Amino acid sequence: MRDSSKGRGGFDRALMAVAATFLTVSATSALAQSSAPRATAAELAIEAAIPVPQPANLPPPTADDFKMDSTASVAPKQIELPRVNANTDPAEAKPTDVKPAETAAAPATETKPAEAPKPETATTTPAAPATAAAPAAEPVKVSTVPPADQPVADKLREQLAAKNLRYFDRKGERQAVEKFYSARDYAPVWTSAGGLTASAKGVIARLKDASSEGLNVADYPVPDFAAATAPEALADAELKLTSSMLDYARHAQSGRMHWSQVSADILYPDHPTDPSEVLANVTAATDASAALESYNPPHKLYKELKAKLAELRGQGDGPVVNIAEGPALAFKPATKKQPAVTPEDERVPQLRAKLGVEHPDDNKYDEKVASAVRKFQESVDLKPTGVLDDKTVKAINAPKRDKTIDVVLVNMERWRWLPRQLGAQNLNNAYVILNIPDFTLKVMQGGAQLWTTRVVTGKPGQHATPMLTETMKFITVNPTWNVPPSIIYNEYLPALQQDPTVLQRMGLRLERNRDGSIHISQPPGEANALGRIRFNFPNKFLVYQHDTPDKHLFAKEERAFSHGCMRVQNPDQYASTLLNITMPNASYTPEKIRGMYGHSEIDLKFPTPIPVNITYQTAFVDDGGKLQIRKDIYGRDGVMIGLMKGSRGRDLENMVAHSQPSYSRPNGSALPSNVAFNDGGYSGPSFFERLFGPPTPPAPVGRRGVQPQQRRVITR
Repeated sequence: MRDSSKGRGGFDRALMAVAATFLTVSATSALAQSSAPRATAAELAIEAAIPVPQPANLPPPTADDFKMDSTASVAPKQIELPRVNANTDPAEAKPTDVKPAETAAAPATETKPAEAPKPETATTTPAAPATAAAPAAEPVKVSTVPPADQPVADKLREQLAAKNLRYFDRKGERQAVEKFYSARDYAPVWTSAGGLTASAKGVIARLKDASSEGLNVADYPVPDFAAATAPEALADAELKLTSSMLDYARHAQSGRMHWSQVSADILYPDHPTDPSEVLANVTAATDASAALESYNPPHKLYKELKAKLAELRGQGDGPVVNIAEGPALAFKPATKKQPAVTPEDERVPQLRAKLGVEHPDDNKYDEKVASAVRKFQESVDLKPTGVLDDKTVKAINAPKRDKTIDVVLVNMERWRWLPRQLGAQNLNNAYVILNIPDFTLKVMQGGAQLWTTRVVTGKPGQHATPMLTETMKFITVNPTWNVPPSIIYNEYLPALQQDPTVLQRMGLRLERNRDGSIHISQPPGEANALGRIRFNFPNKFLVYQHDTPDKHLFAKEERAFSHGCMRVQNPDQYASTLLNITMPNASYTPEKIRGMYGHSEIDLKFPTPIPVNITYQTAFVDDGGKLQIRKDIYGRDGVMIGLMKGSRGRDLENMVAHSQPSYSRPNGSALPSNVAFNDGGYSGPSFFERLFGPPTPPAPVGRRGVQPQQRRVITR
């Protein structure tokens, strides 16, 4: 048996030293924790040197725990320092609180020798990997939806996830809507706690007023939020209003119908709305109604038509009153020999009410009534005599006001096709605008008219002048007229069959290309069909603006005589106006332009192209504020009115592909054998290149036996 008395004094001294050290370190650690965090490695090492038995969460030791037990036989313990992993932060290697009395007294209650405490690594290693390997808990996402709106948000999430959603069937719209609502945790934007938000009220007001913009209110249904009390009904109303808002913005900006639905002779750049931008813009705006209204055209002429539309609709209130037929009524002013003739008729009170003349109960056809009749006759293209005859009565009784409203509506629709920015921004918004049925051209800059002139446009039918937006890049002085293939096929080839010398007598050149096709042109000169100047804005219709030797046509009121190109009355003034816009330091004048006239082509390049907008305005407001109506020479109004009143609905927004006339090079084999050619054998450029030049300047190509024509290019 082991003698426990040996070495007891040394053990007691060691035990007391450990206890004293433990108390000192514990006190120091507690003081450091209460004042400032540990900052030195020495302190960490002291803590790591203390044995860490397993019992945890024990009260701190007291002096009584260290009383010497004279009867207990305690075996000396081997003290092991805990191992500190190299990858472990020393600050984390904290000792576990231990009660030394329990450790020392253990042998007194058990006959077994006391076991040395296991190193920390032995006890903590199994738990540490489990903690490290466990996946990090995902942070709980806190909903930003108010509790009162959460049920509606849940239904919105369900409806947007469903495949059979009734709304947003257009490309990109559903994706934009899903992204918008997902970003806000599907919280409704049009309601809050079941009540309408300010944004919803603004949008609803704008949709209900869609007719003031020439749109159809029925295209933008507004849900009944008052009847929607359940979360599912509120979610459905939410999406329905969002759908109507997107439809309104799209129609306001791009139009209810695509321009290709009307004719193949129209080409404007598309500018569709971005659903994501519309959602963000309208919902974040202080005034949602104004934000939604802003998608309508900003142009001054559009806004003037909108005001006239309101006036016309205001005049249409009340029952329809028809004037009965009867004898002609004519007012004759007094002369020196006889007094004024003022007929009396029972129809006059109705006439006064119809035309807005004062004293509606007076049956006298006096000077004021005659003046009102004269103005009405002017507005409907009747001879302004002031006499109430049968033609005037029929015109008054006709539903003219409804027709005028329809004409205004289709003109407002055509404004939606045009670019929002008509001019070049770096030229102070300079642009050219030509109105086909009004036969006028205007140069605009900074919102003001700089210059205007009369023009001749294309004949109705196959030669109609196209509606388009392009950019004018240069002017050609002394142009060559390269006859379009359509004119060669439809006019010159039949003429050559009748008279093989007709082209020579007209001063035209007939040439044969290497592939056997023919090319007809007219060299520069005073008699050239294009006159002295051509204004070039390359386009797929191969039309341009130019001078003309046939000046007498400008005196006519209706001037639809060309093959599609536009003839300008004063080309030298037009050229100098444009050149001074794009090259203000060059000081061009009409005299300077005329000084370039000769027999060699001269190109005047624009450093900055100027937009050209060819429009079809049969209704517009003149400078005096009067609504002007022009003849629908190409039938565009009739087609659009029919489409608007039809039942095709959303199909009108789809683009229609039209087959364009394609003319191959006219074959020379169809010509009479005795037709004289001007030195054939030349394979020339395409007709487009002959008009507007190639994409890059080519090397001069000479024709056999013919000197290449001199061509000068002037750029600034």
